[in-house]
Amino acid sequence: MESSVRPAENQQYQNIVVMRHGDRIDNVEPLWAATAARPWDPPLEESGKVRSFNTGRKFRTQLGFPIHRVFVSPFLRCVQTASEVVSALCAVGDVDPHHMTSDGLKVDPCKIKVSIEYGLCEMLNREAIRSNVAPKDGDFGFNISELEAMFPAGTVDHSVDKVYKELPRWEETVIGARERYAHIIKALADKFPLENLLLVTHGEGVGVAVSAFLKNVTIYEVEYCAYSHSRRSIAFGENKSFTAGNFEVITPKGQTGIRYYPLSPTAGDPLDAVGVV
Repeated sequence: MESSVRPAENQQYQNIVVMRHGDRIDNVEPLWAATAARPWDPPLEESGKVRSFNTGRKFRTQLGFPIHRVFVSPFLRCVQTASEVVSALCAVGDVDPHHMTSDGLKVDPCKIKVSIEYGLCEMLNREAIRSNVAPKDGDFGFNISELEAMFPAGTVDHSVDKVYKELPRWEETVIGARERYAHIIKALADKFPLENLLLVTHGEGVGVAVSAFLKNVTIYEVEYCAYSHSRRSIAFGENKSFTAGNFEVITPKGQTGIRYYPLSPTAGDPLDAVGVV
């Protein structure tokens, strides 16, 4: 699909925000998985919806640029997170500060388009999903139509082809998953070079969004709804061609819930140089 957004000049910046989902219910209710029909796919806890909506409200007022398009992992907690964020971003008029979730909110579906992308899914291994709750046959059983119905009406873009046509196989390696996250971030950015993107994914994906472009750091914590902000320059040529610069991480330090420490031997004691982006 050709982007409907046009650059004002021959060169501009493309912004990519990569966000973790909100608080998941099984971390609040440890026995939830024992009776759940889909124990590998927990929904958000109520506080997770509130956190997600408030993060969307923060994006609306503090990012300094518009989000044009949102891509989402098919896991339920990510879809619910994206629904809250998109509702906040697309809300008609000013959002009442006492409004804590998207319930009852009127939205303008023309502002943002949303798509589910398999490449943003959770790491499909025992590092991320306990083997006792993973589907025995390896089929995670995502019903894409049902998931798309959770987004605000009119925001889903059915014309977008997925970069990853199917889920990774169960027991993918951690290194393989990290390479997947790095690839999907760049692939989606290249697919829509005229647009600022929000990618709603999982903790490991957000960590890669920093470590892939901010060298010699180790990520040690990604909070719920933490996010990274990277950008690159885009120079446009003839016949819709473009040349992209390298991504740079420009997330405001101490404001987005990602914690790391530098690996450089010249950086001194890592405990004295702990960074928060």
